[in-house]
Amino acid sequence: MKKTILTIATALTVMCTGCFSTGTNTNAGYGYGNNGLGSILGSVLGSVLFGGMTFDQSSLVGNWNYNAPSAAFTTEQTLNKAGGINALNNITSQLAPSYNTIGINKKNTFFNFAADNKFDAQVNGIPFNGTYAYNQQNGEITLKTATESIKGNVTKTQNGMGLMFDSKQMTNLLQKEGKVTNKQAVTAVSTLAKSADGARVGFELTK
Repeated sequence: MKKTILTIATALTVMCTGCFSTGTNTNAGYGYGNNGLGSILGSVLGSVLFGGMTFDQSSLVGNWNYNAPSAAFTTEQTLNKAGGINALNNITSQLAPSYNTIGINKKNTFFNFAADNKFDAQVNGIPFNGTYAYNQQNGEITLKTATESIKGNVTKTQNGMGLMFDSKQMTNLLQKEGKVTNKQAVTAVSTLAKSADGARVGFELTK
């Protein structure tokens, strides 16, 4: 956590002469710019789960709507081993067509977290609800529905929040809660989550 904050502080210092420049958002999952401060912050935020930047409980509360596919790695070591930010870009770009095939879009996928640890959500247009347990120290979250518990992680991205899962948990979310019947598309998403050690896939959400 301290290392990530130091990285951001360093980026701000290095880029101070370009703080008023703007970049073009070219990567849906992270909002990277082609140049300037946005590019550096985009490469830091949202890429690492353990040791990255998490939300406190009050900041997690609210209505979060699907914005784009998202991916992250558990640690900086697994991220670097897989190929760094390029590996994330590759995973998110491959997630997009699978999500499109499933039918996931900005109108039918959202997560609403209440202050009393209840949540309601909709994935692929299918609603479900329950309670959630959140550890703000490491961003771990458990969604408890009437039939199962789905464990994942949240992390800050430049555009909002990344909600990510490993292969098994993502498959459960899509098939058991989202009622996705296209097994080929679900398998493609699951395979991406297993494509590299420590990889996680999911959704970038915005308020």
